[in-house]
Amino acid sequence: MPYELYYWDGIQGRGEFVRLALEEAGAKYIDKCRSSTGTQAMMEFLKGSHGHDQTPFAPPFLKEGELVVSHVANILSYLGPKLGLVGDDEKSRLIINGLQLTITDFIAEVHDTHHPISTGDYYEDQKAEAKARSTAFIRDRMPKFLSYFERLLSANPAGKGFIVGNGLTYVDLSLFQVMEGLHYAFPKAMRAVENDYPNLSALRDRVAERPAIAAYLKSERRLPFSESGIFRNYPELDLTS
Repeated sequence: MPYELYYWDGIQGRGEFVRLALEEAGAKYIDKCRSSTGTQAMMEFLKGSHGHDQTPFAPPFLKEGELVVSHVANILSYLGPKLGLVGDDEKSRLIINGLQLTITDFIAEVHDTHHPISTGDYYEDQKAEAKARSTAFIRDRMPKFLSYFERLLSANPAGKGFIVGNGLTYVDLSLFQVMEGLHYAFPKAMRAVENDYPNLSALRDRVAERPAIAAYLKSERRLPFSESGIFRNYPELDLTS
């Protein structure tokens, strides 16, 4: 039985972190909201009108049989052992989950660069605040997160170019998506600091070259970045100082 992934149609968003794991592992899954009735089915789940005792707060969520798993880090923690994208021991699984939760924090701050006041208002209604938030993000927060992951990659005792241990985990895939998204949203800022993060840049290239991911990136299943997702390219927010 294939996994069922529920997320808004037409955007990568947070659902992309789950898609990358499923694609890398060659897992069978259905992107439900790309069907004509999928979004309606998702909304029924979110409203709890299906009578299910596992009502998610928001997408993405994953359904396997009667089990419903919500939140990106929680979904990946569940899928990791099944897809071979995390170690067998409890310690490594906890470490990887912690790193994914840190990425969750990072992604929330990326989102707030273009919606710092209200997610219910348009970007155009908060442009001045977004510019101030983006300036602080590029100056302070982005390097704080990137330096942390760069340090972990360089300090990995296995020395194989992965974040933990000597093999690919779902966090490596998520870091690929983070780097891709930042280069889309802030191309000038990222070019200015790219040499500061050689291990992250190398990881981005290495993941992109993996056969399953390379095939996915060339397929119609990989949606393009856009100004409806988490990573948005507004040139006025792409500052270098």
